[in-house]
Amino acid sequence: MSRLLAAIGATTLGLLAAIGRLALFVGETLSHLFRPPFYPREFGHALIQIGYFSLPVVGLTALFTGGALALQIYAGGSRFDAQAVVPQIVAIGMVRELGPVLVGLMIAARVTSSIAAEIATMKVTEQIDALVTLSTHPMKYLTLPRVLAATLVMPVLVGIGDIIGIFGGYLVGTERLGFNAAAYLKNTADFLTRLDIISSLVKGAVFGFIAALMGCYYGMQSDRGAMGVGRATKSSVVAAAILILAANFILTEAFFSA
Repeated sequence: MSRLLAAIGATTLGLLAAIGRLALFVGETLSHLFRPPFYPREFGHALIQIGYFSLPVVGLTALFTGGALALQIYAGGSRFDAQAVVPQIVAIGMVRELGPVLVGLMIAARVTSSIAAEIATMKVTEQIDALVTLSTHPMKYLTLPRVLAATLVMPVLVGIGDIIGIFGGYLVGTERLGFNAAAYLKNTADFLTRLDIISSLVKGAVFGFIAALMGCYYGMQSDRGAMGVGRATKSSVVAAAILILAANFILTEAFFSA
C-alpha cells in the first residue's frame, strides 16, 4: 500500500512540476513581447513557414472533411426524412468545431514537430549556447517570433479552412446529392451567426499559440543526442494535440454553454 501511495505521490508531484515549468516558460515568453530588441526577419520567416506553407494541407483536409460531412449528414438525415438540413449542419459543424480542430491538429503535426526538431537540434549542436555568447536571448530570438506568428496566422488558416470545408460540402451537395446551388448557399449564409465565426477565429488563435508553444518548449527542454531530438519532437506533438482538444472543449463551453 505504501508503495502505491508513493507512486501516486511521485506522479502527482512530477505532473505539478511539469505544469510549473510550462507556466514559467509561458510567462518568460510573454515577458519579451514588448521589450526590445525585436527580430522582424525571424517573425516574417515564421509567418511564411507556419502560414503560407501550411495552406495545401489545410485546404485538402478541409475540402475532404466538408465533403465527407455532407455525405454523412445526408445519409443520417434520410432515416428521419431530414436531408434538407445538410447545408446548415455542414456550415455549423465546420465553423464551430471541425474547421478549428482539424486545422489545429494539422498545424500540430506539421509545425509543432518542425519547431521542436529545429530547436532541439540547435540545442544539441550548441547553437543556442552560441546565441547566448553573442548576447542574444534564445527565448526572444527563437520562441517569441514563432509563438507570435502562429497566434496571428492561425485564425487566417482556420477561416480559409472553414470556407474550403463549406465549399467541399457544397460540391458534394450540389453535384452528388442534388441540392440546388443557390438554395444551398442561402441556407448556409442564413444559418451561420457572428458568434459562430468569432468562436472559430478565437479557437484558431488559441490553438496556434498552443501548437507553437509546445514545439518551442519541448525543443528547449530536449536532451542531448539524436534520441533527445526524437523524444522532444514526439512529446511536443502529443502534448499539442491533447492541449488543443482540451482547449477546444473549454472554449466551446465558454462560447455556447448558454
